[in-house]
This record gives sequence, structure tokens and C-alpha cells, in this order.
Amino acid sequence: MTTVQISLNSIDKVKSFVNDLTKFDTDFDLVSGRYVIDAKSIMGIFSLDLSKPIDLNIHEQGDTSKILETLKPYIVS
Repeated sequence: MTTVQISLNSIDKVKSFVNDLTKFDTDFDLVSGRYVIDAKSIMGIFSLDLSKPIDLNIHEQGDTSKILETLKPYIVS
């Protein structure tokens, strides 16, 4: 499992984020405090506090470089 911090600070960013994730046949979880939601769920994402960065857990056993390249616009350095 790989974990990165992402920022989703606009509605358009959330929509494009979910569209990008659905291209992969992998499980993704967003973790904010004690809440863990499916990152492919738009409704779930909007239930989180989007004003600060959120942890994204990528449940991929193999190479995650393609996933990380796709998610580059959302990742907080």
C-alpha cells in the first residue's frame, strides 16, 4: 500500500479526481481523521473536510508509478 497526501479544494477538482481514479482497477481510500471512505465515491468525498490535505491510500501490490503520474495534479508535495 502507498499513501500520499492530496488536495481537493474545488468541485471540479473532485470530479476530475474521481474520473481519473475510475481508470484503474485498484482500491483507493481517503483518510481524514477517523473517517475512511472509498475515493471513487463523489458523495463520500464531499462528506470530508476538503479545506486541508487528505491522505490517499493506494491498495496496489505492483508498480504504482502510472497511478502516481495520473494523480500528480492532486498530490501535495
